[in-house]
Amino acid sequence: MSPRIRTLAIVGLAVAAALALPRVVYPVLALEILAWGLFAIAVDLLLGFGGLLSFGHAAYWGVAGYVAGIVPRDARAPYPVAALAGLVAAAVLAVPLGYLSLRRTGIYFAMVTLAFAQMLYYVANELRPLTGGENGFQGIPRTFPGLSLGPSLSFYYAALPLVAVGYLAAYRIVHSPFGHVLVSIRDNEARAQALGYDTARYKLIAFVLSAALAGLAGSVYTLGERFASLELLHWSTSGQVVLMTVLGGLGTLWGGVLGAGVFMLLRDFLSTSAVFRDAPGVVTGTVFIVIVLGLRRGLWPTVADLARRASRSRRAEAAR
Repeated sequence: MSPRIRTLAIVGLAVAAALALPRVVYPVLALEILAWGLFAIAVDLLLGFGGLLSFGHAAYWGVAGYVAGIVPRDARAPYPVAALAGLVAAAVLAVPLGYLSLRRTGIYFAMVTLAFAQMLYYVANELRPLTGGENGFQGIPRTFPGLSLGPSLSFYYAALPLVAVGYLAAYRIVHSPFGHVLVSIRDNEARAQALGYDTARYKLIAFVLSAALAGLAGSVYTLGERFASLELLHWSTSGQVVLMTVLGGLGTLWGGVLGAGVFMLLRDFLSTSAVFRDAPGVVTGTVFIVIVLGLRRGLWPTVADLARRASRSRRAEAAR
């Protein structure tokens, strides 16, 4: 099978899975999986391909979520405009914060991003007339001329094109010359500088693009939930998405979607299970420890290796 045919087959399976997902699980959970999957892809773009660990990406997810909720609430804008407004807000915010954060490297960079996110958390808490503070605000309208978007299933299919655009944008970024330069900076920044690349500029652009994708994900999530709260900006949100990314496999892009799916399905199962409901953290931690120790490269590379081995075995048997 040629690489082009293989890619088309994977895309076809992904589209079929996305269309069928709300029929397999309830629509709200299906949309959460897609939104968190895009959020994990945004983090993987920065961490897996750029080598930059951000513990503050909840800032862009949360700010975009608030903007996507405020715009239709106050201006009665349709949901695509609200989602686009959230994306733009996240990207604009990422320019100064990314410029300042990237002046440090390694763990210091991670801590600076976390500090900025927590600062925004407290700012949102103080802007109670606008954000609702600790109570947040709910009943966010999601409208579009000619469409009825009341039920969760209807909005899932209405929001699916927005999420698909985010996925395709991430794929194009990674497979563009910019993406290849970003990987070279991750592997050996000094060599990339010797080749004439302005590595600081490339990293800032990657940071802004990652924040924009996180903003789109946060906008879709908030519009789907019809609720915005401080939890969007909390440090635990950044920790969860980093965990999803590592779980799926760093530098794989689509591993983030798989990691988000496993995380959300496990959390949903534990919240409704009469047996494990009292100790969800213990069960979740145990499952993740087993996966990380047993599948060191993450879920996506492991699944891909198993598929390649099965394909080779079939070809070998057919050749006999």
